Amino acid sequence: MIMTSTAWVTLLIAGLMETGWAVGLKYSGGFTRLLPSVVTIGLMAGSFYFLSQSLKDLPLGTAYAVWTGIGATGTVLLGMVLFGESRDAARMACLFLIIAGILGLRLVTMD
Repeated sequence: MIMTSTAWVTLLIAGLMETGWAVGLKYSGGFTRLLPSVVTIGLMAGSFYFLSQSLKDLPLGTAYAVWTGIGATGTVLLGMVLFGESRDAARMACLFLIIAGILGLRLVTMD
């Protein structure tokens, strides 16, 4: 079993890779562009692998919620930066709630 602090780092890596593959889907053009498609599939595999490793020490519900929260947060932020998506106050408030949920789950999950 991996140490719990390592599990959280592993989960962070998994969530960042999830962000990468979500953005990669946009660039792959529905898997019609070879390089973005290959990178996207690689990030998907890596994300699932690191998530599976974090599950050796972390509760399933917590790990899955944090993984999707990191992915969602990163994807929204990159959508704003790369694709000019809305940055209105309501959207930012919702993003803050996701981040608060991620941090809350981290704080209530014992090491």
